[in-house]
Amino acid sequence: MRIGVVNGPKLNLLGEREPEHYGHRTLAEIEAMLRTRAERRSIELEFMQSNDEGAIIAWLQEHAPGVDGWLVNAAILTHSSEALRDALLAAAHPFVELHLSNVFAREPFRHRSVLAEHAVGVIVGFRENSYLLALDALADYLERR
Repeated sequence: MRIGVVNGPKLNLLGEREPEHYGHRTLAEIEAMLRTRAERRSIELEFMQSNDEGAIIAWLQEHAPGVDGWLVNAAILTHSSEALRDALLAAAHPFVELHLSNVFAREPFRHRSVLAEHAVGVIVGFRENSYLLALDALADYLERR
């Protein structure tokens, strides 16, 4: 099983930026946690992070033939990027939307997701554990297909 992990704008600043919402772990630390969990389940992971919506879409298109599903923390693009939504739909793989913070306990604009209705599921609010929960959920989903 191969899963692509997509991280949107400003997630490169994890560990420094608003730790009250996002925790103290860096993206590299979260990726290491995911790799450890994935190895236990014989899952290969492909990671990407970009502050550029176009780069994310290009990466999805390039990697779609080689993955079975996606973990997507689109960050701010979650709320407005129909282009990202369309790219995920065109890639034709199941995905889990995830967020480190509980977006529903924050500003009202964060309550809307253009991705959620197409996702297998949405996991929010568990900081770095959101990634682990999303990985396990997607892997279980893919194994049952």
